[in-house]
Amino acid sequence: MVRRVVTGVIAIANAVKLADVDVITAYPIRPYTGVMNELARMIADGEFDAEYIVSDCEHSQFEMAKHASMAGARVFTGSAGIGFAYAYEPIVVTASDRAPVVAMLGDRTLDDPGCFGVEHTDALADRDLGWIMFFAENAQEALDLTLMAYRVAEDARVLLPALVCCDGHFITHVYRPIEIPESAQVKAFLPPYNRQYLLDPDRPVSIAPQVGSSGEHAYEFRRQMVEAMGAAREVISRASEGFGKIFGRKYPPFIEEYMVQDADAVLIILGNMSMNAREAARQLRAKGEKVGVVRIRAYRPFPDTELQRALASARAVGVVDCNFSYGSPMGGGIVYHDVRSSLYELSKPPPVVDFFAGLGGREVTVEDFIGMFRILLTAARTRKAEKNVYWIGLRE
Repeated sequence: MVRRVVTGVIAIANAVKLADVDVITAYPIRPYTGVMNELARMIADGEFDAEYIVSDCEHSQFEMAKHASMAGARVFTGSAGIGFAYAYEPIVVTASDRAPVVAMLGDRTLDDPGCFGVEHTDALADRDLGWIMFFAENAQEALDLTLMAYRVAEDARVLLPALVCCDGHFITHVYRPIEIPESAQVKAFLPPYNRQYLLDPDRPVSIAPQVGSSGEHAYEFRRQMVEAMGAAREVISRASEGFGKIFGRKYPPFIEEYMVQDADAVLIILGNMSMNAREAARQLRAKGEKVGVVRIRAYRPFPDTELQRALASARAVGVVDCNFSYGSPMGGGIVYHDVRSSLYELSKPPPVVDFFAGLGGREVTVEDFIGMFRILLTAARTRKAEKNVYWIGLRE
């Protein structure tokens, strides 16, 4: 185990090297460019051997990754923001082709009107297409989730692509101390990629939902993808357990709970913002307020049963949405609606409030989170939210 102070992009590059990836496809876009550059340096310096392909655009980049994976190569690629959107066609087909590509997404706003700040809309626009989705909190978790993604995606019961989502700047470009595992540890955790059906000129077999002249088997293929995503739940749980035994860092597979057990008001968060949210919870706990934080680590498959269990006794729940969903029911965000739908199954579901915060990379401070908790505590006392949606940190 080597301890270093690095950025999130360097941490992910080290995970790719440790996973002994065969093919890397690349097209520069911040912050994925940082991963590209570090992997290029590693290969040039002889630190590891991989086929490194620079594409003409993100669309070709993801197509190359998909086909390399279907030919039996362990693959890594990535993008951010509007570049990820440009690759939407191969992104859709990668899942339906059952190609377990692992991609890093440096979460960034979908650019227009020219903003480069962090948002989760680029990732969450992809939530229903068959990609497994992890959200990291820091550089260490970015490295660890990349290794976990290969273990889960390449499992024969799953064979679905996986996204490792990292907040642009706050994770990708901030230096933090991390532990880089030994190669022997990674080999003990991550078995070789062994795909049963390969793209091969001598045996041209392809798996896709449009099998046949009219796509008559698309219905059955969709059902198989649903079953694969269901199987991913157990695979993620076992992979998390195995990861803790080998590397000594234990992560809950789907959600991380902080001061939740007796909490009246709970905030649900993705990504790096959870650090400030936990500090806000600590300050309010010191004043006797019963508040807690849930961070979602795996967003697809969605942790519905885990959230139901964790929030069964909460009196009010808030969701922090760093995304947009124009025209949605009640004007809420993407995470809000998934959480609210999940909690509807409880016998006495708590009121759920949506907080839009951090869009365009705007900082969400500890004081902002304290304000959200205050709103939730009022709703907890009355068991009714005054409003469904709040926009936090807007300029006058």
